[in-house]
Amino acid sequence: MGDVEYLRSKLASHPDFPQKGIVFLDIFPILRDPVAFETLITHFLHHVTSHTIPSIPSKKIDVVVGLDARGFLLGPIIALRLGAAFVPVRKKGKLPGTCETATYEKEYGTDSFEMQSDAIKPGQSVIIIDDLIATGKQPLQILLSEAKCLLTS
Repeated sequence: MGDVEYLRSKLASHPDFPQKGIVFLDIFPILRDPVAFETLITHFLHHVTSHTIPSIPSKKIDVVVGLDARGFLLGPIIALRLGAAFVPVRKKGKLPGTCETATYEKEYGTDSFEMQSDAIKPGQSVIIIDDLIATGKQPLQILLSEAKCLLTS
């Protein structure tokens, strides 16, 4: 069994959570299994170093952004192993200082993320870590674009 199949076999499905019609894929069984957790981190790092980094001009990742809250579980580990900074992006109202906000629609409502305005500098290479963005929309791309506009203007 390959790494991806192994990791998929560890996921737990929770139908109708958080509401009817949504199938929630739970990564916590992976985190409870040290071998699976290390496999996930190693597989992710391999992908970033073999696919992502070669395709960017700087050939390095400067910042790993972790989305509240599951991105906080994987993001700092990935950042540490890449020698990058870790920047948390939280639910609205949870971060001190001046923040940028992005609001987005999900299948089951509206949500907002915030990031401290000075967390990412112009020209830095950034990757975003989360277990999922349910709709497939890119709220963090909006947030990072807004932050970039503020930093460069």
